[in-house]
Amino acid sequence: MTAQTIDGKNFAARIRGRVADHVARLRDERGVTPGLAVVLVGDDPASQVYVRSKGKMTKECGMESFEYRLPETTGEAELLALIAKLNADGAVHGILVQLPLPAQIDAELVINSIDPSKDVDGFHVSNVGRLATGQRSMVPCTPLGCLLMLREHCGSLSGLNAVVLGRSNIVGKPMAQLLLSESCTVTIAHSRTRDLQDVTRRADILVAAVGRPEMVTGDYLKAGATVIDVGINRVERDGKNRLVGDCHFDSCASVAGAITPVPGGVGPMTIACLLANTVTAYCRAHDLPEPEGLTA
Repeated sequence: MTAQTIDGKNFAARIRGRVADHVARLRDERGVTPGLAVVLVGDDPASQVYVRSKGKMTKECGMESFEYRLPETTGEAELLALIAKLNADGAVHGILVQLPLPAQIDAELVINSIDPSKDVDGFHVSNVGRLATGQRSMVPCTPLGCLLMLREHCGSLSGLNAVVLGRSNIVGKPMAQLLLSESCTVTIAHSRTRDLQDVTRRADILVAAVGRPEMVTGDYLKAGATVIDVGINRVERDGKNRLVGDCHFDSCASVAGAITPVPGGVGPMTIACLLANTVTAYCRAHDLPEPEGLTA
């Protein structure tokens, strides 16, 4: 058996198309355009590429893109003042501060200074609490992308056994909450889980988010399981740098029913869901119907 490859690149393009359609309707019916503000502090090369990509796709979807690039030496007070200004700006419906931040800035303080209704990353403590208690919240983009792919591939997730491998605040914990809300039976596993393979082999759905290259092999899996590989790891192979996931693709694909590749799986969904969250934030702020199929 060879697993079906879940094409995140193609699905992300369709999500962006839905976002663009909703933005066009908002512009035609209400004369408004949702706006996303992205703040980058410092000159981290990976962050710069990511911010450029976000800005390009924001504009392609018909939204306003606001970019703020601050030097590495920026102080905490200066960054907090900018966020306060964006919180009060009616043209800005989503705010994202690119992480990591320089050492002199308290990232937690910065994240929690963003208006929760504009927190399109879903990291504000209020959104974390709302998600955990089943209330309407802004959902972190990567777990939201994983959920949308699972719904697309599996249909109803109700009653399925799901194992989330990893317990980070960014992916593992919110992913578990989203799967619980879909009526899955959810286990969070991690580096200290005893008999880890025994746990993962019971999963109908395995979400791997541990940040360890190719840790998950085929013998971790139940036959026919759906595998969502969140890992993005750079390894040197044959003298070249390559991107690999947390799953060993070939061995997992020989057992799984479906699997996301790396690259081209979860990664493209993260930006697509950031754009979806921005439109959702606008609609919620104005008591309008939320875009269909783009929310948790």
